[in-house]
Amino acid sequence: MSAPMATWLIEPLPPDVADSLQRLRDEPDVVRVSVMPDVHLARDVCVGVAVATRSVIYPAAIGGDIGCGVAALRFAGPADAVPPRADVILRLLREVAPITKHRRPQPLPVGLAALRGRGLTRALHRDGAVQLGTVGRGNHFLELQADADGALWAVVHTGSRALGPAIQRAHEASGTVRGRLVGIDADSDAGRSFLHDHDVAVAYAAASREQLLAAAAAVVQRVLGFDPVVASFVDNDHNHVRREDHGDGPVWVHRKGAIPAGEGQRGVIPGSMGTATYLVEGRGCPEALGSSSHGAGRCLSRAEARQRVSPAALRQQMGEVCFDVSRAEGLCEEAPAAYKDVERVMRAQRALTRAVGVHRPVLSHKGV
Repeated sequence: MSAPMATWLIEPLPPDVADSLQRLRDEPDVVRVSVMPDVHLARDVCVGVAVATRSVIYPAAIGGDIGCGVAALRFAGPADAVPPRADVILRLLREVAPITKHRRPQPLPVGLAALRGRGLTRALHRDGAVQLGTVGRGNHFLELQADADGALWAVVHTGSRALGPAIQRAHEASGTVRGRLVGIDADSDAGRSFLHDHDVAVAYAAASREQLLAAAAAVVQRVLGFDPVVASFVDNDHNHVRREDHGDGPVWVHRKGAIPAGEGQRGVIPGSMGTATYLVEGRGCPEALGSSSHGAGRCLSRAEARQRVSPAALRQQMGEVCFDVSRAEGLCEEAPAAYKDVERVMRAQRALTRAVGVHRPVLSHKGV
């Protein structure tokens, strides 16, 4: 029998997404599936889902970018000071917040444990040391944004970079195909090893976001003279597995492109590089496994976006948002038109989370 599924949608599910979700419901030990309004097709398991199991961990239901998330920090100054200095700010951000890697290895966070999967500790010290505090490609970004009062914020979206996919590959190699996915018994040596390495990736990703915000703060302070407001900091990740209870006993909640949204839990939900970002508080909806969307969700694949959106169209869609126009051709796949309407997404999940702030982008630093 298929596991029960609850949905919060802005449109009917495309057939390929519906088929993928049905396969997920039929996986052994899956007891509940919750589908967020930003759901879209991805390899093995759709992005925008929360999945509950009793005893099996499915790495594919977390995704390769373990610990990926969004963090935000406010500054004691107005956002309208950014556009006149945008060129300088973008140049400095490219230096201190590179897209792919640093020129020299960075010190790894204190207390980051050795990894247990084959070859992973070497990968941490090789790839992890040069990628800590880097933005990454795709939908990852470092932005300066304005809240409703005109105050300046920095918002960053990044994850565990090469480390997370390496962890997924290493542990899936020792797992067992249960239905169509590789599963690992949580209460086994293999399961404990995966959960240990998963936690290291989550910690690495959180440290990377903090380093990026610190780099952005240094640039803002240098160029504009604004100090960060430390108490404003908020951070959440949307690719993880956790042991939780949502009313029917302890389960392993896998979130792939879904943020934890327990009652009062703070989070950040971005739209796209040209649209609004929401600061939110969760409502703790048990049917959603205490989750909500992690963003707007794609409505065009990257290939479709490249075909349909020209650099000129991207510049038009970005409006007054400052960005590196020399990267416009590559950034077409990240155009606002490639994403769902984040306002509709937020309306669809009013039972899951409440908006406590809305930001508009002022400057976007992204890679291709």
